[in-house]
Amino acid sequence: MNHNDYSFEQLYKDLSNGYQIYYTYMGTRYLLSKLKQNCYSREIVKFDGKGPHPKTQIITLKTVMELHPFMEDIEYKIKSL
Repeated sequence: MNHNDYSFEQLYKDLSNGYQIYYTYMGTRYLLSKLKQNCYSREIVKFDGKGPHPKTQIITLKTVMELHPFMEDIEYKIKSL
């Protein structure tokens, strides 16, 4: 699924309901999940390049909103407890 088929509102709702979202951005595969209000975790799942990219980052809802138009190959799964 690409971002044209998956609105930001649906992404926000899915994250709020406990889903984790896999997506590709600039050739890197990420896993996005909500930690608490306005606090999200972005974890690198697959990175084929070189560089000092942090494996896990804590990001805000504003950053998620800015990334949404550039997300590709979006998938979601139920968060494991």
